[in-house]
Amino acid sequence: MYCISDLAEEFGITTRTIRYYEELGLLKPSRTEGGRRIYSSSDLARLKLVLRGKRFGFSLEEIKEMVLLFDEDRTGEKQLKVTIQYGEEKLAEVNERIAELVEIKEEIERLMTEFKGRLEG
Repeated sequence: MYCISDLAEEFGITTRTIRYYEELGLLKPSRTEGGRRIYSSSDLARLKLVLRGKRFGFSLEEIKEMVLLFDEDRTGEKQLKVTIQYGEEKLAEVNERIAELVEIKEEIERLMTEFKGRLEG
């Protein structure tokens, strides 16, 4: 069992972020009689998935759909299908962005060569 500050420290995020994820339904901590949040190892695993999804560029809505599908289908099949679909879309976006960056890099290199040639000429 973990308190909110434990999770914040573990993942290097703010307690406010954790409470926001709770508001979205991504985390479901239990509460002590005094109202203090208590997070389980399941919440810890979910938070890890949420943060990984964010790092990969998924929206919180996409992450929520992927994470909550496991509760709906304990076999994990639906979750895997949706995750694969979103993953393929994200991979296409990343590949497109890489192509754009390569194009920009080549243009900058061409201009730098041209400018250096002007200085030497």
